[in-house]
Amino acid sequence: MADLEDIRTRVRLNEYSLSNTQSTDFPGNYPDYDDAWNQVKFEENFRINIISMTDLEMEFDMVGVDAAVANAFRRILLAEVPTMAIEKVFIYNNTSIIQDEVLAHRLGLIPIKADPRLFEYRQKDDTEGTPEDTIELELKVKCTRNPNASKDATDPDEIYRNHKVLTKQMKWIPLGNQAEMFMDNDIHPVHDDILVAKLRPGQELDLKLHCVKGIGKDHAKFSPVATASYRLLPDITLTKPVVGEKAERLQKCFSPGVIEIEEVKGQKVAKVVNPRKDTCSREALRHDDLKECVQLGRVRNHFIFSVESTGILPPDVLVTEAVKILMAKCRKMLSELDKTQVETEK
Repeated sequence: MADLEDIRTRVRLNEYSLSNTQSTDFPGNYPDYDDAWNQVKFEENFRINIISMTDLEMEFDMVGVDAAVANAFRRILLAEVPTMAIEKVFIYNNTSIIQDEVLAHRLGLIPIKADPRLFEYRQKDDTEGTPEDTIELELKVKCTRNPNASKDATDPDEIYRNHKVLTKQMKWIPLGNQAEMFMDNDIHPVHDDILVAKLRPGQELDLKLHCVKGIGKDHAKFSPVATASYRLLPDITLTKPVVGEKAERLQKCFSPGVIEIEEVKGQKVAKVVNPRKDTCSREALRHDDLKECVQLGRVRNHFIFSVESTGILPPDVLVTEAVKILMAKCRKMLSELDKTQVETEK
């Protein structure tokens, strides 16, 4: 029974391979286990624990779901939570050394601080845009010499004015009633110090930028996260006591904080303290006298999520929006199944 429980709940890390990687907890696979879907049982086992959260990063545990659900959630975060990004660049003047198309591409990848939930998607054939679906930005910069610079100066920051075009020089031009709507939420690039281009005296940029709502699967510039990933919770079990010099060697085989050494009756004894910090390098399995003392694995239904926002929306808001999108997908799927059932009965 213990072996079956291990197969169902743990992925095992062997010296040269992995085992129990396939999903096996489907109904009827094991005669002594009831793995049929049960909503009450699912609600009892499912939980989300927030481990850490800042304005840009969030780490949380999602426990009690299958890998397919966790991966669907990750993909939604990457590709289906909408944001606002620069889509159209109207170039009235560009005398810099950067080609128009390269400049437009660079501008498109700049994250814009604007709540996409307050905007509509622009219609496919609409080239002008409306206050409901478009944000307009302006970038006008001209490089000149600094008349107050010393003759011996060599630093471009001292010799020239506006020779670095930064995102802080992008100005929001409200359309319609946007100035009233977003009075408390000024629209601007997430970071003020992103370098757009470098100029020299006589060179200038005169651009108008249109930001629209989109999703990451259409273009990466609309992705709201710099990264969204998950890993399974490491599981480390000492099958026999590890003492003395072996305990010190075992500690060095893992990431700092995973194994600690305690004094027990005058002997150094290894103890697993925080397997979460382990990177699963399997270094311990390279030692013949240690690999029989430790069992490595990962908990199959315990996912450690890491979400890093681009700064457009806080990570907790992104996670909430991803949950809403996944729920909408589920409702649509159920609706289609009901339609299919009705048509079959006819």
